[in-house]
Amino acid sequence: MDEASKRPVLPRTWRPRSVRWVAYGLALLIVATLTVLAVIMPGEWGPMDRFLMVGMGLVIAAALHLLARPRLVAAEEGVTVVNSIRTHVLSWAEVVDIRMPAGEPWPSVDLSDGTTLAVMGIQSADGELARRGLAEFRALLHDRGEAQEPGYS
Repeated sequence: MDEASKRPVLPRTWRPRSVRWVAYGLALLIVATLTVLAVIMPGEWGPMDRFLMVGMGLVIAAALHLLARPRLVAAEEGVTVVNSIRTHVLSWAEVVDIRMPAGEPWPSVDLSDGTTLAVMGIQSADGELARRGLAEFRALLHDRGEAQEPGYS
């Protein structure tokens, strides 16, 4: 954030805080628990059983990583929206507006082709952090977004 102009400095990345803490905390707990269980299981458990138990913990951790992965990146050349599985790279002109109605878990951007795209990188569970991130992105969008229609100001 540039203190003089109160504008975010590019590139700027927004990530959800609460979801990341919970997802990575659970992933660590699950992998550690299954590793300890694999070590202390009785002798009739073979090496493959133990390996598969740790492997299951790692698979669960990878699935939890998908919940913690989302982010919104604003750069000079455009906007990158990373959701759980897909990544969308957009130019500034493609993004018309961003909105997050009350009660919605995350905002969505209106695109110039008439579609909308969920932006899971800002999540309402983060409260004030989400509102501030939304306002920062709106300010950047206002400065760099789609050009004004001729005859309008």
